[in-house]
Amino acid sequence: MAISAKLLGEDEYIVVSTRTHWKALIFPVFLLLVVAAGGGFLAAVVPDGSLQTPARIAIGVVGIGVLLVFGAKPFLNWFFSSYTLTNRRLITRHGILTRTGRDIPLMRINDVSYEHGLIDRVLGCGTLAIESAGERGQVILPDVPHVEHMHLQMSDLLFGGPEGKPGDGILDDEAPPEHQRRRPAPEPDAETLFSSDDNDRR
Repeated sequence: MAISAKLLGEDEYIVVSTRTHWKALIFPVFLLLVVAAGGGFLAAVVPDGSLQTPARIAIGVVGIGVLLVFGAKPFLNWFFSSYTLTNRRLITRHGILTRTGRDIPLMRINDVSYEHGLIDRVLGCGTLAIESAGERGQVILPDVPHVEHMHLQMSDLLFGGPEGKPGDGILDDEAPPEHQRRRPAPEPDAETLFSSDDNDRR
């Protein structure tokens, strides 16, 4: 599930890595139960005779075909889809045979928000909306498990540090945004450059 360490940059580490929420498996599991129950019932009511065995084999083949066509794909999509948050970027991976992925540097993210309805709150998931400075603008990540935790982790990386160090979404060779720069300390007044001890010596 986690991205390979070979694909991480120097001083980059994984903060959160997860698949999409397990609610994507509700339909495949329901379909498996229906096909198993229906296939078992049909196999049991096949009348005795020379066609009984071929009929049961046909029922089994049809049942397996239905599961492969309508049940296997949602399961494999869930298994091979992942969201990974590192201290430098947000990584998404999708696809079974043809893999698609997108990497969003944290320093390009302008805003991150989430929403989850009543059912998502019960199941513990939600949708993460990311506003980036790239060409595509907004990126929507559906069915994120523990979306509030993911949102908090991203917010800490983006806005938690006052210096814009690596780990706050800032790369080593890039200047931090204005709001993440440390403000210079005020220059001391000339009158305070001398200690009270110096004044006493006079």
